[in-house]
Amino acid sequence: MIAVVLVGGEGTRLRPLTYTTPKPMLPIANRPFLEHQVAHLRAHGIDRIVLACGYRPDAIRAHFGAELEYVVEPEPLGTGGAIAYAARALTETFVVANGDVLTDLDLSALVRFHRDREARMTLALHPVDDPSRYGVVVTAADGAVTAFVEKPPPGDAAASTINAGTYVVEPEVLGLIPQGRAVSVEYEVFPLLVGAGLYARSSDGYWRDIGTPESYLAANLERMPAGGLVDPSARVDPDAVVTGSVVGPGCRVEAGATVSGSVLLEGAVVAAGRTVENLVMASDGEPVW
Repeated sequence: MIAVVLVGGEGTRLRPLTYTTPKPMLPIANRPFLEHQVAHLRAHGIDRIVLACGYRPDAIRAHFGAELEYVVEPEPLGTGGAIAYAARALTETFVVANGDVLTDLDLSALVRFHRDREARMTLALHPVDDPSRYGVVVTAADGAVTAFVEKPPPGDAAASTINAGTYVVEPEVLGLIPQGRAVSVEYEVFPLLVGAGLYARSSDGYWRDIGTPESYLAANLERMPAGGLVDPSARVDPDAVVTGSVVGPGCRVEAGATVSGSVLLEGAVVAAGRTVENLVMASDGEPVW
C-alpha cells in the first residue's frame, strides 16, 4: 500500500530550530521525527512512501535517500494541493499522513474500516479532553461524518473527537481539488464529501502533534526510555545529575550541573553548576524555549 506524507511546511512555530532544519528532521529521542513515522507506516504494511515536500527537501533526501520518494511542490499548495500534487499519478487507495504527528494509530484497522464502508475518504479521529481548542468532527453511528464544528465553546461541544491527521483516500477524491492554487483539504475538500462518502473512525491511544515548543518537548520525553536517554557520544560528568531527559550526540554536562525534564540537542553544553529544567537547549548552550 502507498502513503503520502505531508512534509512541506516551514514549521514556523518551532523556530529558530526550523530555520536550518525542516520539522520532519528535528530529533525526537535522538532520531529524526520522520524515522518514527516511517517505522509506524512500515509496521502497517505501507511499502511505498511518497513525501510531499516543500521546505528544505534536500535535508530529508540526504538522510533517507532512495528509501523514500520525493515530490517537491513548485510553490506552497496547502494541504489539499500538496496531496493532489504528490498523488496525481496514483490509481489505488492510498493513505495520507501529516508529517508532524506521532501516533500508535492502528492504521490497518482504519483501512479495513474504510473498505468495509466503501468510503471515498476516511479520517482518523482522536478524543480530547477540551475540544473547545480545536475543530471537532461529528459522526453518525456508522461513522459517516455529519458535520465539522470549529472550536465549540466549553461545555457545549457537539463532539470530543478531532482530526488526527491521518486519512485513507480513494484516488477519485483528487478530482475535487482545484489545480493551480493553494487548497485546504480540511476547509475546502472535507465539506464537499459530507454525506457523499466521508467517514471517520475514532481511536484512543498515543497521539502527539509535535508542532509547538511545548509538544515538541513533551514528545521527546514521551518517546525516550524510562529514566531518560543519553547518546553514547555525550559526556556527563560523574558529579552532574541528569534525570528524565534526552541528551543528544556530542553534548557535555559539566560537574555540578543538573538537567531534568529537558532536551539537549546535538552539541549542547551545560556549564558547571548550571540547572536546566523543562527546556530544549540548542548547541550554543542557550535555551531554545
